[in-house]
Amino acid sequence: MSDNTTQMQREINEIPDAVDRLLTEGASRVLQTADEIRARDPRFLISVARGSSDHACSFLKYASELLLGLPMASVGPSVKSIYGVDMRCEDAVCISVSQSGQSPDIVQLTQSVTSAGAYSVAITNNTASALADASNATLPIHAGPELSVAATKTFVTSLVTGLWLIAQVKRDDLLLRAIHDLPDSLSEAIACDWSAVADAVDGSSLFTLGRGLSLAISNEAALKFKETCQIHAESYSAAEVLHGPVSIVDHGFPVLALSSGDATESYLAEIADELSAKGADVFATTSRVKQATVLPHVRTSHWMTDPIPVIASFYGMVESVATRRGVDPDMPRHLKKVTETV
Repeated sequence: MSDNTTQMQREINEIPDAVDRLLTEGASRVLQTADEIRARDPRFLISVARGSSDHACSFLKYASELLLGLPMASVGPSVKSIYGVDMRCEDAVCISVSQSGQSPDIVQLTQSVTSAGAYSVAITNNTASALADASNATLPIHAGPELSVAATKTFVTSLVTGLWLIAQVKRDDLLLRAIHDLPDSLSEAIACDWSAVADAVDGSSLFTLGRGLSLAISNEAALKFKETCQIHAESYSAAEVLHGPVSIVDHGFPVLALSSGDATESYLAEIADELSAKGADVFATTSRVKQATVLPHVRTSHWMTDPIPVIASFYGMVESVATRRGVDPDMPRHLKKVTETV
């Protein structure tokens, strides 16, 4: 009997084991790097990444600012690779995220800020990469081979690696415990049934929503709709969607509101219900909505880890949407696994 399971689905199913492997095998490097960052007492953080890796960095931005009280800014790689500018980065920590570690613009900017005095950390699936060579420290994500073009387990393990590092710098025991409990939460999340969303997606256009930490998850979800399903999707903060984008919402317009159990939950639920009242077909990962449809979702023991199982539940749904549409999510048109941007 032939196995029709896509490579993408197989890799989604591997996420809990990949995170467990990361937490088992990655501890010494994370602890050592956290000690170095704490000793340097940085004034700010910067990130260098593209695509799904940049969405992971958006999550880490909130983690840095909420946990450490340190601002974190995303720096466009073209600042160095195209414009040739070397920035002043004394007293900074640079977190560069790339599953391949090979994109020339990511490597060039990391080399530049390292030479300028930043303490650079590479989060990558390839410890023999040029990015690893350009950085002061390398944190392998231990995802194992990822063959599908769409990043799934490498996104999750990159996100967990960065959050683990920041939590270790802070020495936040409650968050560290929640991070180490993630494999079980992720297994539950993958089993969540989001077929109602798949049934509602009509292939034209849709919104994904988040706020705070969950905005990064919303950004990743919108990208996955585009690259695996060939469906136009836009991600918005729940604080911004009523400032113009709401004008295109019509009866049956699909909206996916990705919430977690933090201070933004009630507000996002209110926006989800407001869009539902305007005729949108709204699905939300919170039980606080009154009109929108509540999706099955997994909550963790800490609000900062809550968004991570959400993306695992989403990945299974978006893979099913792709296959229903006759799109091969493993080999989306016009795309390749490693994009080397200059």
